[in-house]
Amino acid sequence: MRTVAVVLAGGAGNRFGPGPPKQLQLLRGRTLLDRCVSAFDRAPGVDEVLVVTPAELTADVGTQLQGYAKLAAVIGGGAERTDSTQHAIAWLTARFAPAGQDEDCKVLVHDAARPLVDQRIVADCVSALDSWDAIGVVVPSADTIVEIADGAFGRVLPRDSLARCQTPQGFRLAVIRRAYQLAAADPEFTDWPATDDCGVVRRYLPDIPIGVVRGSERNIKITYGSDLAVAETLLDQDGPAG
Repeated sequence: MRTVAVVLAGGAGNRFGPGPPKQLQLLRGRTLLDRCVSAFDRAPGVDEVLVVTPAELTADVGTQLQGYAKLAAVIGGGAERTDSTQHAIAWLTARFAPAGQDEDCKVLVHDAARPLVDQRIVADCVSALDSWDAIGVVVPSADTIVEIADGAFGRVLPRDSLARCQTPQGFRLAVIRRAYQLAAADPEFTDWPATDDCGVVRRYLPDIPIGVVRGSERNIKITYGSDLAVAETLLDQDGPAG
C-alpha cells in the first residue's frame, strides 16, 4: 500500500507577524515548507508528497520544490485548515480511488509549521497504519493541567493520562474521506472549528480507534516569530548538517 505525505501550507500565519506567509519564512536559509518536504522526501516509507498552499502560491511553490523526486503535486487549499484537507482528500481520491474503486492508501497529514519532524516519527507513523486506521502523534504533558472556570481553578486533570498533539496525523484514505463526507453533510460543522484531522475522525467516526505514536519535544510548531530562535537552537544541536 502506497503512502502519501500531505503537507498543509495554506495558512496565513497571522500570529507570526509581518512578512511572507509563515510557511515560506526562512529557517537557516531554507523555508519551513522546504524542510518539511525534504523530511518526507527522504523517508523510505513515503512514496509521494502532496503540498497544499494558497492558490495564488502554487506555481511559485512548485518551482521552489521541483528538485524533490517524490513531489507529486502542489495544489491550492482553502480558507480554513479543514478546507485544505478536503482539497487534499479530493486529489487523493481521484488518484487512488477513481470512479468509486476501492483502492486505498496511507495518508500522513503534516503541518508545514513543524519543520523539524524527524525520520523516526515518520517511520513510526507509516508502520502504525498497518495496525490502525487512524493515528496521532503525541507527547506527554510535563505540566499540571487544570480546568479554568470564571477565573478560578476547577478540576486538576490527571497528568499521566494527558498528552499534547503534534503532526503528522495518519489515516487510511477511506477513513479520512468518510469522516469529511459526514462533516460536509453536517450543517453545524462550520460552527465547530476543528483544529486537526483526528478531531474530525473522533467526531464523525467515534467507533474508529485512533492509535498513538510517540512524538518529540523537538517537533515544535512555529507559531510566533520568536519560535524561529528556538528552532535554530535545536538545529545547532544537529551540528553542521542542520
